[in-house]
Amino acid sequence: MPDYSLEMALRKRGIWPVAGCDEAGRGPLAGPVAAAAVILAPDDLPEGLDDSKKLSAATRDTLFDVIMAKAVAVSVSLSPHGEIDALNIRAASLLAMRRAVGALSVAPAHVLVDGNALPPNLRCGADAVVKGDGRSLSIAAASIVAKVTRDRLMRRLDDAFPLYGFARHAGYPTQAHREIGRAPV
Repeated sequence: MPDYSLEMALRKRGIWPVAGCDEAGRGPLAGPVAAAAVILAPDDLPEGLDDSKKLSAATRDTLFDVIMAKAVAVSVSLSPHGEIDALNIRAASLLAMRRAVGALSVAPAHVLVDGNALPPNLRCGADAVVKGDGRSLSIAAASIVAKVTRDRLMRRLDDAFPLYGFARHAGYPTQAHREIGRAPV
């Protein structure tokens, strides 16, 4: 389970506030990449935070509301398909992360970023934290906010384009997609 030790170690060194940053949507065949940045209040940490992939949709939705109510600051940025196609999925994800951090209403002194790469040109210090959404509460919160935001957007897209079934699979590859790819032409 993630904890708040990385954030507290930075705070003890006088580095505060600390934001967590993560993305959702690097694996889908459709839809944007969503990145979120979250600064949690150290004296009012939400309970139950974890890597969004380990939580049910209902639990993520509940925690999303708790994070939005309790966090010092939250920001979300999207990289749409045109950006993904022009840059590549990795670069578009890092760009969305940089924008999310830059849009926080409280400027962080440091950012903990999920993964092994940092967004370029951040205006503060940062650490890449491999499997950070399972290690840091701030990154776990960002993971949840990014995933819920993207899933809600994909459900809205399903209303406009019901043929694609985005409400069921949020653009992630499914067995049906694989079967269509193997069908004779």
